[in-house]
Amino acid sequence: MNQPEFVSYAEAVMDVLSATPERPVVTTADGTHLTAGEFRDSTCRLAGELADRGAGRGTTVALLTGNTAEALGARYAAHLAGARVVNLYDGMSAPALADIVTSADTDMLLVDREQYAAVKELRSLVDVPVVLALGPGSAEEDVVAASARQPARPPAVRIAPDDHRSIRHTGGTTGIPKGILALHGSYRRALDSPLGDRGDRPRYLACTSIAHLAGLYADLHLYRGGSVVLQRGFDPGEVLAAIERERITHIWLLPPQLYQLLDHPALAGTDLSSLRRLAYGGCPASPARLREALDVFGPVLESGYGQAEAQNITALAPHEHGRTGHDGRISVGRAVPGVQLAVRDADGTTLPPGEQGEIQVRSPGVMPGYWKRPDLTAEVLQDGWLRTGDLGYLDEDGYLYVVDRLRDVIIVVGGHVCPSELEELLLTHPAVARVAVFGVRDADAVEHVHAAVVPAPGHQPDQPDRAAVQAAVQASVQEFVTARKGRMHAPEEVHLVDDIPLTAAGKPDRNLLRSLGRNQ
Repeated sequence: MNQPEFVSYAEAVMDVLSATPERPVVTTADGTHLTAGEFRDSTCRLAGELADRGAGRGTTVALLTGNTAEALGARYAAHLAGARVVNLYDGMSAPALADIVTSADTDMLLVDREQYAAVKELRSLVDVPVVLALGPGSAEEDVVAASARQPARPPAVRIAPDDHRSIRHTGGTTGIPKGILALHGSYRRALDSPLGDRGDRPRYLACTSIAHLAGLYADLHLYRGGSVVLQRGFDPGEVLAAIERERITHIWLLPPQLYQLLDHPALAGTDLSSLRRLAYGGCPASPARLREALDVFGPVLESGYGQAEAQNITALAPHEHGRTGHDGRISVGRAVPGVQLAVRDADGTTLPPGEQGEIQVRSPGVMPGYWKRPDLTAEVLQDGWLRTGDLGYLDEDGYLYVVDRLRDVIIVVGGHVCPSELEELLLTHPAVARVAVFGVRDADAVEHVHAAVVPAPGHQPDQPDRAAVQAAVQASVQEFVTARKGRMHAPEEVHLVDDIPLTAAGKPDRNLLRSLGRNQ
């Protein structure tokens, strides 16, 4: 019996758009509305133009873009042409981006209006065969204008499940991040995962970078017949306003961004009645703040656990948010269909429920390997299992609890400190609004616990007495932690900051914080 012909995710999205061409599907950050037919036709024309200029199987197209309709369409177009895609993340230095462009064998670079200034510096550092602009106003040729001559249909390229879809680079602020090779087949399966609720066509707010997980959510919602509202970046006030104005049904946030919504003065006056799902993830979340979010937003929170190396691993539905572990933390859910989970010690022994070890996973979504790094691939892929590098445990019912990143654990004299556990405790201190815990090595390579603290209202110091207030907060925090966790966990240094710095992926930037700790 013949197998059905494989349909790539980009083709599937185009098919959905074709079914209702007059329906608005994309709202840009400046309020422009694009219909399904307009967005599909422009994407297919661009795909044909990129193919004519050399994009295809075995080639790499890099995107230096922001949260624009052109960026979303360019990714679909490059994939329709058969090319693999590399996203160049906002927030990384030009030298780091140049290293990624070189390591990924980039053949073509596409830039949108959000990044016209950045491409000038990048071009001075690396030579790319073809550089094109996704619109007017740049020194580069406008490929969107040139694509107007193309027919409004995708190029005749058949995508196979094992074809390269992308090289996604892990977050980082120094060095060259690892390139994770992803295939079309596993991503297409992920797109068929349920949204988890029923109702009218979903309306998704992309307020985090579509170069990251927000891009997957955009694909998912367009594929399910919904629409996408784009914002240039995350601003808590603008997000709350958009939820009310645009009648947003779905949103995805990192936990630090969720906390900013909870702390924003406009929250109490915002109409949140349209919101059906508020998904969060990407880094550990505070149980105390999640319980606060449940009180504010209602039973709409959903979470899960995943990695770029393995896609989605677990899921936690709204009704499961009461599930807590022996240490009080909220579970990240149970394995999604097709995923096998194990928690193992350093010797590879599978641990019983309740015991902490490294989380390991086996599934069809696991990457084939790191781009051009067989050495790193061999370290994390062993006997079909992916070593996630995360510390956690399973309970008797198969619910997973993530404790921390193994590499973020701070090794101190007398034991080790898990930053996320200490952060959860510090968030219960009355002077602490937000916090990030990190380790700083001294000249003898001994690690010390530091904490960056955003003071709670009423505890912000005035400039003249900042040192005195910092000393008082530090003493209070040290006493607080020592009484509840022991002296080993008490931060040796507490740094008062206006905000917690985030990486381009929206996670606490521990590398930057470590430099802060070393310089003070």
